[in-house]
Amino acid sequence: MTTQDASTARDAAASTAETPYRYTAALAAEIEERWQDRWDERGTFHTPNPTGLADADGRPAGAAPSYFIMDMFPYPSGAGLHVGHPLGYIATDVVGRYRRMCGENVLHALGYDAFGLPAEQYAVQTGQHPRITTEANIATMRRQLRRLGLAHDPRRTFATTDSDYVRWTQWIFLQIFDAWYDDDAVRPDGGRGRARRVTELVEEYEQGLRPVPEDLGGGRTWEQLDAVERRRVVDAQRLAYVSETPVNWCPGLGTVLANEEVTVDGRSERGNFPVFKRNLRQWNMRITAFADRLADDLDLIDWPEKVRAMQRNWIGRSEGARVTFEVIGGNEVEVFTTRPDTLFGATFMVVAPEHPLLDEVPAHWPDGTHTDWTGGHDHPAAAVAAYRAEAAAKTAVERQADAGRKTGVFTGHLAANPVNGQLIPVFTADYVLMGYGTGAIMAVPAQDERDWQFAEQFGLPIVRTVQPPADWSGAFTGDGPAINSANDEISLDGLDVAAAKSAIIAWLEEKGLGTGTVTYRLRDWLFSRQRYWGEPFPIVYDEHDLPIALPADLLPVDLPEVPDYSPRTFDPDDVQSTPEPPLGRNDEWVSVTLDLGEGPKVYRRDTNTMPNWAGSCWYYLHYLDPSQRDVVVDPALESYWMGPGHNDSVGEAGGVDLYVGGVEHAVLHLLYARFWHKVLHDLGYVSSREPFHRLFNQGYIQAYAYRDDRGQPVPAAEVVEDASSPTGFTWQGQPVTQEYGKIGKSLKNAVTPDEMYEAYGADTFRVYEMSMGPLDLSRPWETRAVVGSQRFLQRLWRNVVDETTGRTVVADVEPDEATLRVLHRTIADVTVEMTGMRFNTAIARLIVLNNHLTSLPVVPRSVAEQLVLMLAPVAPHVCEELWERLGHTESLLREPYPVADPAYLVEESVTCVVQVQGKVRDRIDVAPDITEDELRERALATAGAQRALAGREIRTVVVRAPKLVNIVPV
Repeated sequence: MTTQDASTARDAAASTAETPYRYTAALAAEIEERWQDRWDERGTFHTPNPTGLADADGRPAGAAPSYFIMDMFPYPSGAGLHVGHPLGYIATDVVGRYRRMCGENVLHALGYDAFGLPAEQYAVQTGQHPRITTEANIATMRRQLRRLGLAHDPRRTFATTDSDYVRWTQWIFLQIFDAWYDDDAVRPDGGRGRARRVTELVEEYEQGLRPVPEDLGGGRTWEQLDAVERRRVVDAQRLAYVSETPVNWCPGLGTVLANEEVTVDGRSERGNFPVFKRNLRQWNMRITAFADRLADDLDLIDWPEKVRAMQRNWIGRSEGARVTFEVIGGNEVEVFTTRPDTLFGATFMVVAPEHPLLDEVPAHWPDGTHTDWTGGHDHPAAAVAAYRAEAAAKTAVERQADAGRKTGVFTGHLAANPVNGQLIPVFTADYVLMGYGTGAIMAVPAQDERDWQFAEQFGLPIVRTVQPPADWSGAFTGDGPAINSANDEISLDGLDVAAAKSAIIAWLEEKGLGTGTVTYRLRDWLFSRQRYWGEPFPIVYDEHDLPIALPADLLPVDLPEVPDYSPRTFDPDDVQSTPEPPLGRNDEWVSVTLDLGEGPKVYRRDTNTMPNWAGSCWYYLHYLDPSQRDVVVDPALESYWMGPGHNDSVGEAGGVDLYVGGVEHAVLHLLYARFWHKVLHDLGYVSSREPFHRLFNQGYIQAYAYRDDRGQPVPAAEVVEDASSPTGFTWQGQPVTQEYGKIGKSLKNAVTPDEMYEAYGADTFRVYEMSMGPLDLSRPWETRAVVGSQRFLQRLWRNVVDETTGRTVVADVEPDEATLRVLHRTIADVTVEMTGMRFNTAIARLIVLNNHLTSLPVVPRSVAEQLVLMLAPVAPHVCEELWERLGHTESLLREPYPVADPAYLVEESVTCVVQVQGKVRDRIDVAPDITEDELRERALATAGAQRALAGREIRTVVVRAPKLVNIVPV
């Protein structure tokens, strides 16, 4: 039988009706579900630890290198998964299976980030407890993911809502509460500044080794403070602390939000409600103490540069000076500026409407006040009060957007410019935010466009302090020599910006008028939420309204029952309204009698809950062994799976080997997790400096959506291509327009994995998603294209199995030379592509090998086995089935991945293109190591070159051995 005959015969057999063993969706489902059950029964994916959890045979981890791979924590939605969700899960599964076959001990598990607002909002609407909703959603998601055949260790799964997990989340919070940041402490890496235990701070106070901060002790020593005052001094320095601070207040949600949960439009990320600034007493975490380390240590980890840039920008490190302006009447206002060299040009100041200076408006306007500075009011108190009320009704983004209108009023205060003594007016304007910097700015209109506009609006002086180019008009924001910047003691004139900055900072520090400093855009993490569905704080308050940590044996603090779950305000339309957290509605839970060392006393619980980010800050540590009950993480396990140098691919920072997830978490989750990890590192609980060594952001799967003439989405699955339609598509006979967007219910273009399982099988679905394009790029979903992946697997099946009898059709014959070369070139190429997570190109090469086998009269068993092993990480069920049918009794999961034989990678010949004047005239097969002289002679002798030359003389011959010769005639 010829090669073509063999291929034709197999394809013809596949098309007949009498093929009970044909690889259809039904057969795929039977194979997939059977193997999933078998994997569970055998404990195939049980990953061994050095101690504790063992593999399916009871053995601990051996000498194999460890490899820890993770997906970003999924939130179990009630809608279940659509085909875009599994992209990352399939990719990490492919990596994990591949690395197991390469001899590594792979830890891959999946849990559920189960606290969150969606379940609570559903509870508000229906009255159903969020736990019931959440557990049902987890069951749906677990079923859908299991059907994908993901190789997760089932012993390591959990939800953040599990009582034991809540216990450890609360325990970590208490470690942060029990810590402070010592800026002078030296870390093991040689850096300065780390978290230390509060007990060490108290000991230093008691021993007189550390003075009580002036702003906390009022100038008194530790011995002069009473017990309550000492507690207040310590509480103010904890990494987790309660304060009355400006917060993002969202009346529509009845809760406050972290900066990261507010959109650029000044609205809540959830629900799109307006967000306002107001002062509330809340828990905060001192993430700002770690700002430098969070920025600097980004250089130690393998993350996309875009994500690292986003984190650096969010941290927003700026070097400059804090400068004190004395206000007439005895007050002081401190500003931070990145351009202290321009101080001589500061002709007015602007403070935020929330600034405490405005609580002391002078009784009379200073002489010379302009009437158009007062906003139409006759008295400063009325002008400022009216403006503050107006500003409070705006979101932060609205305040920034309105800055172009140069709104503001004169406060009645005058301040002395510290470099020249000139009195300058102090305005308030809502574009200055109390939560950023000091809540006050010095305005240098000649060097700032917004200040220039403000100065022109109010007729304020403009003094240039940087020499602009000739004929320049308006504010000049560039660099240049300093001008108009001198007093009797210092002159900056003629200095460049860097030298002028250095000189003025030194002068300010000498005079006690300012200090060189660094400031950050990053704010302390607002950690309180007025919600029900979250972790309760393990804190009670005593009669002094001071927080007391609960002892570890009283953890977890579980959520109590409440009459309803709705976070409320007394007036959702009033930005000054007060939150009413749901936990506050259970009086018996809020007021609790405890013996915390002083006998039984009544304490008050905190009625706020932690944000949903809390549980996702440390979940990677719980994967190491969820069965541990005495420590948050076993140090030996953390060192084995995450410690510095645990794998050749990680460096001194250590961390999870590979973390895959969407770029939407570039700031929120990743920054918070890094902060918690660094606290745990400083306190000695983990050896790794960073939680995640390598980060990979997968792209998105999008899909076509369709709208009718009303602009309403119509079911995409019911749309048909119609050449007679002016748009090319119709739905129920009516023209519809096509657009490209996110998959989801709103656009009626969602396709579920369940539909794919039923129509094609999970392996076909996996192959299609991995072959759609580069993993880090977004790609369009096209259901009709899935059949191509199915045909690939069907052809693979026919190369091994007779579709009529079910018997294997491979033969124990030696492959010919050509087949061996194709095989080993495929192995070499696929190994490179799999290692680089370029699964689409790896699959393309496997298709070439599979097609080659299809062309053979008989498929050699040895080649079929190598192909099955290479494809197994991508299509594990069908490959397990074929592996067993090929005579093997053990799972292929830990079979060695094929290794290419270098002898078959050497090319016996290559094709050389022969050109004349740049045009191809002939081709010849030559040895790869042919010399230039020999190649020149052979090219000149070809028939094609001789015809093109037609006897003409040759000017030159360009030889690029062994693949190109270009002959240039005279």
